Amino acid sequence: MQRLRRGCGEESIAGAEERGFYAPGVSARVLDGEAAAEAVRVDLAGRVAALRARGVVPGLGTILVGDDGPSRRYVEMKHRDAADLGLHSVQVELGVNATQAEANAAVDRLNADPSVHAFILQYPFPSGLDFSEAMERVHPHKDADGLLPHNLGRLVMGLDAPLACTPAGILRLLAHHGVSVSGRHVVVVGRGLTIGRPLANLLALKRPDANAAVTVVHTGVADIGRFTRTADVVVAAAGVPGLVTADMVAPGAVVVAAGVSFVDGRVVSDVADDVAEVASWLSPRVGGVGPMTRAMLMSNAVDAAERALAESEGGLR
Repeated sequence: MQRLRRGCGEESIAGAEERGFYAPGVSARVLDGEAAAEAVRVDLAGRVAALRARGVVPGLGTILVGDDGPSRRYVEMKHRDAADLGLHSVQVELGVNATQAEANAAVDRLNADPSVHAFILQYPFPSGLDFSEAMERVHPHKDADGLLPHNLGRLVMGLDAPLACTPAGILRLLAHHGVSVSGRHVVVVGRGLTIGRPLANLLALKRPDANAAVTVVHTGVADIGRFTRTADVVVAAAGVPGLVTADMVAPGAVVVAAGVSFVDGRVVSDVADDVAEVASWLSPRVGGVGPMTRAMLMSNAVDAAERALAESEGGLR
């Protein structure tokens, strides 16, 4: 039987074809995050219109503390996204000399604002301020990032809760392109709070877009490739430039490049360029996971507005 070999990885063509991903002689197809995010926005636009027809304008808030340039640009993008969808948005900015009490008070203010259904604290905070202290003051129903202990606990239990934006976006990205992970082996490279840990729990849930066999590895593992070469799907989310290379990926596997770093002012992916020669599907460094993260933030805000309306009408107890 003809075999494919990439460095230490070896697999029969038949085995790769059985997984349903291998296309001989073809470089990786693109997991297009812009197209998938647009599909999410189209759905959200209809839901926003329905809420507005009932007198509810979904509201998204942000709290930016300090003068970090990338953070400011990211917050501006979020507010543009909100405006495009017809969401009300509230932007709170505190200077680099803000105190912990001022940051906490900003959280309390948005918690109490009925026009804001969900909000985020933009990370990082300036040195000397405790981001976690402020974050834990956010009301669980208004947790637009889906990262509060309360909501992560509900995720683990399989209960309804705001989902972490990037993990939820990755599942939507794969589903949009017809890539099923149900019953397949997914290796998540990275154990961070924003992607790795919540994604692993989300993938393992018994739901149509998940139901996977999940392995989590990280930079503390000596031979990451020993695990990734067994995967149908690899999600790189460690924040280490070029960590996942072609010899670490089985022919025909799907690779999601979720982790990025800034090197000399450039955005660099966790996934090396040569992976495109091995993978069947690959998300690009730009226009892959990023648009999905932003789209799912908007989705969490609309979800929160719908929950608030249902509660006000006695639909939820």
